[in-house]
Amino acid sequence: MMLFKRYISFLFFISITVASVSQNAFYNSGVVQLHDGAKIGFHTDVINDGVLDNYIGFAGFYADTELRTISGNNRITFFNVEIDALNNLELQNSLGVRNQLDFINGLVITPRDNPDISLDFIEYDMYAGEDNLRHTNGYASTKEGSRNDNFSFPIGDGSQIRPMIIPNHQKYYLFKGAYFYEDPNFPTTFSSDFLTDQKQILLENISNVEFWDLNGKNETRVTLTWNTRSDISTISNDINLLTVVGWSISENRWVNLSSTNVTGDLDTGEITSETFVPDEYEAITIGSIVNDEIPDDNNSDNIIISPNGDNLNDFLQFDEISEYTNNKLTIYNRWGNIVYQTENYFNNWDGTSNGRATINKEDKLPEATYFYYLESGNDPNNLVKLQKGWVYIHR
Repeated sequence: MMLFKRYISFLFFISITVASVSQNAFYNSGVVQLHDGAKIGFHTDVINDGVLDNYIGFAGFYADTELRTISGNNRITFFNVEIDALNNLELQNSLGVRNQLDFINGLVITPRDNPDISLDFIEYDMYAGEDNLRHTNGYASTKEGSRNDNFSFPIGDGSQIRPMIIPNHQKYYLFKGAYFYEDPNFPTTFSSDFLTDQKQILLENISNVEFWDLNGKNETRVTLTWNTRSDISTISNDINLLTVVGWSISENRWVNLSSTNVTGDLDTGEITSETFVPDEYEAITIGSIVNDEIPDDNNSDNIIISPNGDNLNDFLQFDEISEYTNNKLTIYNRWGNIVYQTENYFNNWDGTSNGRATINKEDKLPEATYFYYLESGNDPNNLVKLQKGWVYIHR
């Protein structure tokens, strides 16, 4: 793609209702339109309180030493955009790109405490030149529908680019995201903490180095990346135990979003989740499942129940359960969701679900391997672990 540098003489046609250029900023309170083949370069800050929403033309933002800013009440949008601001471009209102963005120099900075302000890829989601020194330090968004491949958010923390990738849905879904190089236990721009010790039982470790924020009301998968700074070995020494986790707003804890593909090694790699609705989670990051590998369904070490009414192995049974009157049994599926839970258990579970992970309560769970966790104690409010392991339902 031909890049239009700042020393080129710019040809443009501006239709202005009320607009003015001051010594310190280009201010628009009317209507500014670029016509076919027009190119405009901003060597000053831009304040837009009018209409600056273009479907054609080229705009560049340039600065050698000063911080370049875009502000005002209304988003500005151009077809092709070039950013060559050595001391960065700060968005105090959103910047929309309909076709191609070229990162030449500098970061695009957005306020991390206000996701409504972002770098918006509106239609074709194309950009080039991104790296550790040239990316979005804050929020970027994509509105899908016109592309055929995945979209990688060009986001980072200002010193490293840390992409987050979503697949093409071939529908006009809006997703917005940012990367945070900080401990989720002590986030700086969120109203709540994402405590890594509050997690589903099948989760072993949660990253305390970094997390992402992904917003969107439609289901999607997400691919997260890691590098040496992610310190993956503190999460797990086996990348096959890694998983994508999300801080559930409804449960107020980290839950397993599972993994469909993991590639790489302990230094660099990427991991893809199952589908989920981003707006149901306040943060996402990389975690690991319990070190006890989930066994095959026919593993001989499993407890096996066959609830078919023949009075042979119809129920999950524990020896001496009658000695523990104050007990609590919880059954989880492979994704860490509770499918059955009861207090004062007495060897009578036959593979029936009473958890909200199934469509209808009192459903017969499908033939599969499940994780059981039995707690007991004299004080029902202070139970301790008694047994845990795997149980296979054979039907």
